[in-house]
Amino acid sequence: MPLTAYGSLPFAEQAQFFRRKLNLPTDGWTDIYTREHDWAFVVAGANRDAIVADFRAAVDKAIEGGSTLEDFRRDFDRIVATHGWDYNGGRNWRSRVLYGTNLATSYAAGRWQQLQGAPYWQYEHQDWVQHPREQHIAWNGLVLEKDDPAWQVMFPPNGWGCHCTVRGLWPRDLARLGKAGPDQAPQFQYVERTIGQRSINGPRTVRVPEGIDPGFEYAPGSARLRSAIPPERPDPPLPGSTGGHGLSNRRPPDPLPPPRTLPASVLLPPGQAPEAYVSQFLGAFGATLDAPAIVRDVIGERVVVGKELFQDARGEWKVLKRERERYLPLLAQALAAPDEIWARVEWLHALGRAVVRRRYLARYVIEGQEGNTPGLAVFELGADGWSGVTAFPAASDDYLEHARIGVRLYRRQP
Repeated sequence: MPLTAYGSLPFAEQAQFFRRKLNLPTDGWTDIYTREHDWAFVVAGANRDAIVADFRAAVDKAIEGGSTLEDFRRDFDRIVATHGWDYNGGRNWRSRVLYGTNLATSYAAGRWQQLQGAPYWQYEHQDWVQHPREQHIAWNGLVLEKDDPAWQVMFPPNGWGCHCTVRGLWPRDLARLGKAGPDQAPQFQYVERTIGQRSINGPRTVRVPEGIDPGFEYAPGSARLRSAIPPERPDPPLPGSTGGHGLSNRRPPDPLPPPRTLPASVLLPPGQAPEAYVSQFLGAFGATLDAPAIVRDVIGERVVVGKELFQDARGEWKVLKRERERYLPLLAQALAAPDEIWARVEWLHALGRAVVRRRYLARYVIEGQEGNTPGLAVFELGADGWSGVTAFPAASDDYLEHARIGVRLYRRQP
């Protein structure tokens, strides 16, 4: 399937839209939904950074260079072989979905940006589609104002393999079509659909308009434009965290595994020099003040651990500012042996960019402390730095649930 099947050769707005996405590991295609795809590049079931990065490069090559489906399949085979990736579905089907959906949605997002100057938009169904959807045929030729809310729902693509497009019109174009004004927007009939039956996080039920596949009931690229509006800064999800609920906030129904019991000696004595506390943290990973270590976490991602985690740009210690020196081993516990790992995309309005954050959570009970009430340790890592939170005891179930945001990548088995 050549790229021109989507209606155009590659163009700047399409490439820019895709280039600004961030790679996000996931366990299933339902982990992020609709508008979240404006920010995140995902491959269903690819839950390691390196695999997602390689697929990202292959899709980017297809968008920038006009690679055909067969070209992409050669990259697909190479990536699967390199990483030993065990994916669901047949090779031809999986590669077609990955190639076709990313090209179609990035094309649509680029068109959304290009069409902003036209006051009216017209829905166009492609007659050459072998198995057309009746609803898409019914919308063919429909003219609406560009700001009509219906476009937020029905801007194509509207399903797997959909090749419908939108073109811009001006008043003179409406006159040539014999129209005195735009048409009446369709009244969508919503139905419930169950998706993700094989997802690691279990199935979920969504409401979608008839004629639109689940996950396609949005306008690709529209969320990017709305993000330019200065947002009200939300309270951080945890005191001292790097904050923001990100673009996804769906938690699985199952609780965290039971907390692990740690000896009282895990808490460090007060009054020591910063170097002593930092050394205790680094020692859990085989690192020292003089030699950092590359740590592979429980899902196989690499994290560099060194004293610089606790120093500012001038090399001065920051650990004392945290007033949590005694609890540093608990942060090490969260990174080394988490109960869960979550990832999310967060838009940083002040910097005009988004970052992916990976969050490690661990619950614990310290012998002899507070009647064995569970505490919580959270280690969060992103491209712009890291943060750590320890709560003893964990304040409430709500406090805990606010820590579980984004896409869950890992859960420790009890």
